[in-house]
Amino acid sequence: MSTITDTIIESEERAALRAAVAALGKRHGRDHDREALWAEAAKLGYLGVNLPEEYGGGGGGLAELSIVLEELGAAGCPLLMMVVSPAICGTVIARFGTEEQRRAWLPALADGTRTMAFGITEPDAGSNSHRITTTARRTDDGWVLSGRKVFISGVDIADATLIVGRTEDARTGKLKPCLFIVPRDAPGFGRSRIDMELFAQEKQFELVLDDVELPRDALVGEEDAGLLQLFAGLNPERVMTAAFGIGMGRYAVARAVEYAKERQVWKTPIGAHQAIAHPLAQAHIELELARLMMQKAAALYDAGDDLGAGEAANMAKYAAGEACVRAVDQAVHTLGGNGLTREYGLASLVTAARVARIAPVSREMVLNFVSHQSLGLPKSY
Repeated sequence: MSTITDTIIESEERAALRAAVAALGKRHGRDHDREALWAEAAKLGYLGVNLPEEYGGGGGGLAELSIVLEELGAAGCPLLMMVVSPAICGTVIARFGTEEQRRAWLPALADGTRTMAFGITEPDAGSNSHRITTTARRTDDGWVLSGRKVFISGVDIADATLIVGRTEDARTGKLKPCLFIVPRDAPGFGRSRIDMELFAQEKQFELVLDDVELPRDALVGEEDAGLLQLFAGLNPERVMTAAFGIGMGRYAVARAVEYAKERQVWKTPIGAHQAIAHPLAQAHIELELARLMMQKAAALYDAGDDLGAGEAANMAKYAAGEACVRAVDQAVHTLGGNGLTREYGLASLVTAARVARIAPVSREMVLNFVSHQSLGLPKSY
């Protein structure tokens, strides 16, 4: 079990990882080529740092993987698919997959030669996973999957998508969540790109599963495990979203601080004025606080405390989202009109920062969770 000190003070190995990834991010920068960065990060062992060593991973945990995404984000080149491929899908397969599934996917996810998307959100079942209507029907040969998904990242570049569907419980007749690996080229598995104003190299898609036939071994884990397997992936998703937001916020503040040191008005750097300096200091403090909660969530998850990790992961995601939005807003405000130009690369973050507030769960649903689960107030959802 990790101690509080272990959570707050990084080991020499983690500090070295942070420095090495920061150097990688600096080499690629804001105008990076996603494929080139993904390939180099994979070659250096960063993509699979959380996956088991016996399957080609680094043998670390969510704490190490969150460092990688945070530092790449702080350099202006976050890899959004890290949230999905190694964090969600890699974790679920490592914990619940069959030996064949582990050997087929984990080494490839670790070395970057294969990627996997994650499909849970539906048009009529956003935050309510109990209303998912994508269903899996048993056949003599396996499964038939039918349904729709929306806002699914990177399906066009992923080799398969881990789809959350529901199967009927033979004992109760009720539907329960299950996870299926759906290859990109599976007949009946259609996708259409959603036209987003969000600047991101990874695209968003709507999926249609029209009686997609899958073999028996497409099911990940036990059919009766239900929510246990689902939340094994959702908690890492929240922690990694926090890392995404913290990295973005750090990038924005760093650009604003650099500008505030150099930009002069009346022969004085604008950073000398408290009206400029104090909001940036506040943004820095809020990002550091969010990082502490993220580190706690990762430590709890890596220690096997799923219940404690669930609470902390939601709090980390909330704190990071709020801190990221305020950091980006203040950075743009610090630069004034320059903050809206392409040259300084901050304006596009105004939209991107909202992702950490909205996805994968809204801040309002986090507050619902904390008020009910943490404070014991009556359930409102």
